[in-house]
Amino acid sequence: MLSVAFGVITVVASVAIWALLDLTGTFDSFNQLMRDAIGAEGTFDLRDVLSLGQVASYATIIAVVNVVVISVLSMLGAVLYNIAASLVGGVGVTLTDD
Repeated sequence: MLSVAFGVITVVASVAIWALLDLTGTFDSFNQLMRDAIGAEGTFDLRDVLSLGQVASYATIIAVVNVVVISVLSMLGAVLYNIAASLVGGVGVTLTDD
């Protein structure tokens, strides 16, 4: 459940950061800087590359991958712990459905 919470936080934080950058005019400043660097004929718009929909989509994909990876690593860690605990006589961790 913790990995799912991290996934939700990832998506919400990325959308919030994008909105904050848009509200503060960072995208407009960067676009003007790129127009000055490229020249007057250049038409560069960062929002074409990093629109809100694309940022949310990429954040969702990253969140899903993180949930899967964290779940697999947690399961692997529990299995390795149980093997080590059975070899040295420690306490085993078991999950049950009640």
